Amino acid sequence: MGAAFSVTNSLDEKLLEFLMRIQEEKKLDYSLFIDDKTFALIDAQIIKSSTPVNRPTWRGGVYFSKNYVYKIKGIINDPSIIPFLSTTMLGPNTEFCDILVTTNANIENKPIIFNLYTNLTNSKQSSSTVELNMTIIRLEKR
Repeated sequence: MGAAFSVTNSLDEKLLEFLMRIQEEKKLDYSLFIDDKTFALIDAQIIKSSTPVNRPTWRGGVYFSKNYVYKIKGIINDPSIIPFLSTTMLGPNTEFCDILVTTNANIENKPIIFNLYTNLTNSKQSSSTVELNMTIIRLEKR
């Protein structure tokens, strides 16, 4: 929990773009893991988004940011996740938790698991759902 990270050193962009191409071809199921609990992440989408910086820079002395970032957003249909969100949110916290999101796909008849390590950037809550927007900081393929 709570360490400065460098997006440039820990994110395999080619692997992430490969996962994005798979996602375009077929619907993938995603699971989100937080504080030893598992939640289904519905309607998950991975996107490449611009950031409000003109060149790569340290943001708040906490993390390094390029002028773009990869994000994943989706919906949790379980409001029991809400109490866990305040300790994971980037922003006023300089210490925050990485959130693990996983998915799997069959590639050439082999099951591949993708682990996406993320940081929560914002959430929108209703009485029964929570929409999460997360920055992807690391990706592993197993």
